[in-house]
Amino acid sequence: MTRIDDVARLAGVSTATVSRALRGLPTVTEATRLRVLDAAAQLGYIASPSASRLAGGKTRAVAVVVPRITRWFFSTVVEAAEDTLQEAGYDLLLYNLGGRENARQRMLHTASLRHRVDALMLVATPLHRSDFAAISALGMPGVTVSSGTGVPGWPSIRIDDVAAARTATGHLIGLGHRRIAHISGNSGEELAFTAHLDRRRGYQEALATAGLTPDPALDVESDFTIAGGGSATTELLRRGPVPTAIFAACDEMALGAIAVLRQAGLRVPADVSVIGIDDHDVARVVGLTTVAQPAAEQGRLAAGTLLGPLAADTPPSPLAGTAAAPTDTVTLPTRLVVRESTAPPRETG
Repeated sequence: MTRIDDVARLAGVSTATVSRALRGLPTVTEATRLRVLDAAAQLGYIASPSASRLAGGKTRAVAVVVPRITRWFFSTVVEAAEDTLQEAGYDLLLYNLGGRENARQRMLHTASLRHRVDALMLVATPLHRSDFAAISALGMPGVTVSSGTGVPGWPSIRIDDVAAARTATGHLIGLGHRRIAHISGNSGEELAFTAHLDRRRGYQEALATAGLTPDPALDVESDFTIAGGGSATTELLRRGPVPTAIFAACDEMALGAIAVLRQAGLRVPADVSVIGIDDHDVARVVGLTTVAQPAAEQGRLAAGTLLGPLAADTPPSPLAGTAAAPTDTVTLPTRLVVRESTAPPRETG
């Protein structure tokens, strides 16, 4: 059976060069590439992906961890990151935690990850203090995306969730709304990411700036899903009286809210205005006003951040301790996108 070593000897190059040449990487000259291809053809060698990678001492793969791949934000980040990584010759290995605490612990606290990937990207993945030592032991570069819990020594790509929520709530206040409800993520949900806490704070800050007192009856928690937004809105209507506007912590929740309002015979925005955060692909179809966040750009930037140390083959920065702040935080801007789901409150008198 022909091995990569045989091709390397016939071509007069190292096994790592054979691996790079057969993958078409730009670090190999055209003359060397042709010599390797000719040697492989003579010997009838067909490269094993895992063997060619390991020949250079690297897996040429990056692990990306998400809480739930079915959510719009996570899938958008992953797709953009994968495009960027593949262009550079890296594969993406997806770890979907699915809301399971033991999945996160098994992934971070076992040695198998170190042999599968060269770098790690954590997307909105909450971490415990005990995880930092496990991450440091992996000895690989990493980056966090939209994470309330940063990793000391790692760069972070995110938006300002507090500011985004202030913008959304401020838009409703500017239209004249005063009885503004907020439907948010479930603080008790296992592995819920922390954006909902920041968005609630932004909602409350916007109300306070306008001289309005937050009403606990107008703040309902649920899942970051269409169904979650629907159930939260059902609870709002049960509590009564009906708010004139709803700020949903994400577009999927806003879509669920609109569906329930319409089922209840309420018009959007004539009776109740609705705004979300994200700019979900469906938002523009249904005319949802939202605060757009660049989800795909976060994925591209995060992947690009990893490519530098991977290409240079430099070790990651050591963890400076669990109290240290992550370095090189990049906060991307958000923008208000006004569509048909918001309007001034109708006259009641």
